[in-house]
Amino acid sequence: MSAFKPPSSAPFARSATSKFKFGGHVSTAGGISKAVTNAARLGCNGFAMFLKSPRRWQGPPMTQKEIDQFGKNCKELGYNPHTDILPHGQYMINLASPKEDMEAKSYESFLDEILRCEQLDVRHYNFHPGSKLDGDHREALERLAKNINKVHKETKLCKVVIENMAGHGNLIGGSLEDIRDVIEMVEDKSRVGVCVDTCHAFAAGYDMLTEESFNKFWNDFEEIIGWEYLSGIHLNDSKAPLSSNRDLHQNLGQGFLGLEAFRNVANFEKLQGIPIILETPVGEKDDDTVYGQEIKILEFLEGRDSDDADYIATAEKYLKMGAAERKEHQKKFDEKQAKEAKAKAKAEARAIKADDDSKKRKSKGIDVLVTKRTRSAKR
Repeated sequence: MSAFKPPSSAPFARSATSKFKFGGHVSTAGGISKAVTNAARLGCNGFAMFLKSPRRWQGPPMTQKEIDQFGKNCKELGYNPHTDILPHGQYMINLASPKEDMEAKSYESFLDEILRCEQLDVRHYNFHPGSKLDGDHREALERLAKNINKVHKETKLCKVVIENMAGHGNLIGGSLEDIRDVIEMVEDKSRVGVCVDTCHAFAAGYDMLTEESFNKFWNDFEEIIGWEYLSGIHLNDSKAPLSSNRDLHQNLGQGFLGLEAFRNVANFEKLQGIPIILETPVGEKDDDTVYGQEIKILEFLEGRDSDDADYIATAEKYLKMGAAERKEHQKKFDEKQAKEAKAKAKAEARAIKADDDSKKRKSKGIDVLVTKRTRSAKR
């Protein structure tokens, strides 16, 4: 019984036999066309990239030279920009914001990025649905749908792909129902899709730990949203436990999802044909060869049963590697749960006391009234 050992350095050979478009989120340093060569260097069959800085509202326009080189690289290296590439939107975009200035600024960047996709002949664009801030949840969903409808009218071909979120705070999109409701309000449904992030789903309470729970999640997805909308996957393990509502990505097999969740992915036919993108940690040195190694792990998992000896050894190996971080985050989660339970108990006790006091005051008031009426009758 021997654990799988992925290659430790680039370049990584791109698989010609894998049935999945496994890939990573690659760098565009030096120009947008570099994303294609970086993807090939890591052995990606699908890939993601930012279209401009993810933390600045504006970026310099792409030169025609870079646009042409991007297309040339895709052709020479065998990437179809219509099906293999899933760019990621800016982190700051919040189309659900109740603040008009933030919504307007977000829309301007949103439109700019989709127009960049169309310049590159890329047909999909993934983005975070945003936050309601202190506003109404339903109204936030309506604003998001309104802005998607607006951008459809100002662009031609690119499909906007909504990513599910971890359910933290005021963020929308933490439930499948949120995304369904937005899609229902989108007029051109042929130009809207969904990207499922495995870490986000797990953090939001969707269990994928076993084959049974994995299949249940996708059955729920089909029933609530529909397979026709699935346009991509972000493949990440989770540093935090189930239902933690914490967006903490972990390397494959080292987190609370474990390698079994990804063995299920690598053997689920309905996920073939769409970009499956790694966003796992690359370390302090931004060593993107992690993606190349993890792509090979995923390709190794294809066709493997849960009782395969090499698979079991590999799963145990990666589980041990992440043990310390899991223990740390489990402790934080347990402490948070205990604190919330204590606060809830106190609130319930206060409510019971307030109710009892109200009943006593009411009872006392009735007694006083009866006494007054009795005295009045005697007179």
